[in-house]
Amino acid sequence: MAENAADKGTSPGGRPPRPDLAAMVVPLGRALMAAEQPVLDAHGLTMWAYAVLLHLDETPIRTQAALAEAIRADKTRIIAVLDDLEHRELIHRQPDPEDRRVRLLSLTAEGRRLRDTTQAAIQEGEERLLAQLPAADRAALLRALHTLYTLPELTARKPGRGSPRT
Repeated sequence: MAENAADKGTSPGGRPPRPDLAAMVVPLGRALMAAEQPVLDAHGLTMWAYAVLLHLDETPIRTQAALAEAIRADKTRIIAVLDDLEHRELIHRQPDPEDRRVRLLSLTAEGRRLRDTTQAAIQEGEERLLAQLPAADRAALLRALHTLYTLPELTARKPGRGSPRT
């Protein structure tokens, strides 16, 4: 019995029935980053600085190396960003009492305020895009994106490889 194209996951012409994920996600990601840029500029932040502020919470305090890994940045590349954020009193960097070679990072109250204000403005713009989807599709998309975002094989990548904000 002959298999039809739908059984093989291809269109009648032999092509897959949908575009590749990267072909769909990369242009969307670029458009989202372009939409974020004016918000970041208005708040005096670069993409990397915003990524740092997003990933720092009061506890646990992260080391510079752990933070670089979490945001998929080269740990040497992030030093200038951390220097600037510290100079602007948005983060604290202090020696680890257990290993003085290690710097522990935390947000200041002003860093937390700036992060929250910036994130709210960015997500306000995202809401306009998401509003174009029916509520059920929107919820499913956000759930699916979060699930894919947190997959171990994505979070375990080496810093600098496949970084979304390079």
